[in-house]
Amino acid sequence: MNEVANRLSIIALGGVHEIGKNMYVIQYDDDIIVVDCGSKFPDESLLGIDLIVPDITYLLENQNRVRGLVVTHGHEDHIGGIPYIIKQLNMPIYATRLTLGLIKIKLKEHGLLGTTTLHQIDSDTRLRLGSVSISFFSTNHSIPDCLGIAFHTPQGTVVHTGDFKFDLTPVNNQFADIHKMAEIGMNGVLALLSESTNAERPGFTPSERLVGGHIHEAFTNADGKIFITTFASNVHRLQQIIDAATAVNRKIVLLGRSMVNVADVASSLGYLNIPSNMLLDVAEAGNYRRDELVILCTGSQGEPMAALGRIAGGNHRQIEVNPGDTVIFASSPIPGNERNVARIVDNLFAKKAKVIYGPGSATGMHVSGHASQEELKLMLTLMKPQYFIPIHGEYRMLHQHRLLAEAVGVKASNIFIVNNGDVVDIVGSEAIQERKVPNGNTFVDGLGIGDVGNVVLRDRKVLSADGILIIVLTLGKSDNKIVSGPDIISRGFVFVKESEGLLEEVHRITLKEVEQLQQEYAKMNNSWSIYKQTIKDSVGKFLYAKTKRRPMILPIIIQV
Repeated sequence: MNEVANRLSIIALGGVHEIGKNMYVIQYDDDIIVVDCGSKFPDESLLGIDLIVPDITYLLENQNRVRGLVVTHGHEDHIGGIPYIIKQLNMPIYATRLTLGLIKIKLKEHGLLGTTTLHQIDSDTRLRLGSVSISFFSTNHSIPDCLGIAFHTPQGTVVHTGDFKFDLTPVNNQFADIHKMAEIGMNGVLALLSESTNAERPGFTPSERLVGGHIHEAFTNADGKIFITTFASNVHRLQQIIDAATAVNRKIVLLGRSMVNVADVASSLGYLNIPSNMLLDVAEAGNYRRDELVILCTGSQGEPMAALGRIAGGNHRQIEVNPGDTVIFASSPIPGNERNVARIVDNLFAKKAKVIYGPGSATGMHVSGHASQEELKLMLTLMKPQYFIPIHGEYRMLHQHRLLAEAVGVKASNIFIVNNGDVVDIVGSEAIQERKVPNGNTFVDGLGIGDVGNVVLRDRKVLSADGILIIVLTLGKSDNKIVSGPDIISRGFVFVKESEGLLEEVHRITLKEVEQLQQEYAKMNNSWSIYKQTIKDSVGKFLYAKTKRRPMILPIIIQV
């Protein structure tokens, strides 16, 4: 990185042209402040990958400059990557009370709670990290304790909105601090980073409070058990479900680890009011009539191993859907999850359940937590930024947000649509976008962080598509003569009993190649790599000619 005095840099490490793994960097001279550290789930092409987190190569290269991680709110796409990143770069974390509670669960699971420095903040907190002063303002979203952040640098103020909407009747009475936003704007905003998730939606996003009435109505009219699924982190929605269950005298069973964890943390911190004796353990459900139960579970995005997915598939050991039971999806599918949700809905209808699903605008069971066009324009008008960087969305959303910014008076030349890894530098009030920093995805597979790369994924794709053929050959140590084999083992390629002729030809080709190599390399002791590559090439060409498949071929040579 070329050193320039008094330079303010805004760096996107995740969260643009994608939904998930949000991470941004505000850097002034030698002071680096990280905003959010999210994760996202892999698509079906990333075989065996559990989670995707941001690539922090740039932060590792400059770790002596990193002053801390400031978190806007507690959703997975903003905190899900924290334990994996902290293992590589331990830095102090600043977050609100509920957000810290959710972060602590993750750190504890990874054995990091005792070694991580945590600081609780709120909308009135003032921080100073290096040469940067930081203030906050309250926003509305689908989880409590959300903050926007103002970074006051010697070059000017940079504002990061976090995820937000303007809900004038919030369920928890945590109102957006519009007056403070306006004050920040009046004092001058050099650059605004604002989320773009709903930039394509006209109008205003409805209040979360509207959902409560529809849930209460559905509970009143339901027969049998009620199953309801939503995002576990939507504490406002959980409270309205609890209130509706209380009104119709039903007990609640929580299913799904994330649902139980969020409910435990939110209720212990006072964000969720659960009447005494309301919650039942799943083992107690059998002691109650079907019309006395509400099953609040994970699985709103069609995850096959989440609670609702297992129940719909008949694979849950303790809870089942009976004819006449009511199942409510109090959520909308994230783009890409529609097929999985549809599969679960089909399974529920097959069990003769009454299923309430579909867009929230149709069912009334869901409203977005993100600002629509008029709210995005309101934020832009309040902040009056000189420069604007739309974030948190796919390209079409960022493009639409750019048009909204132009419509309220931001100069087109002062709007930057960035890619992950792009840097916007501001020196002397002039912004330029010319640099990039190392960037990409870090894959989490089991306990491994970043140890699965393109080569491993390519091998997994080959295995999933065409299987593997293992050729085991035993040679004498003294003369390299064949002692036994070659033995041919097929897994996921062909069924051995129906392909004996094909495998006999593989056996013959392998013998021929080994005998020829023994003559050519009779005086060489370390030629096994040549043996293996020759066998792979010859057998591979033969199998493709015969089957049009390319299995992974794994020769194993043993000396005895």
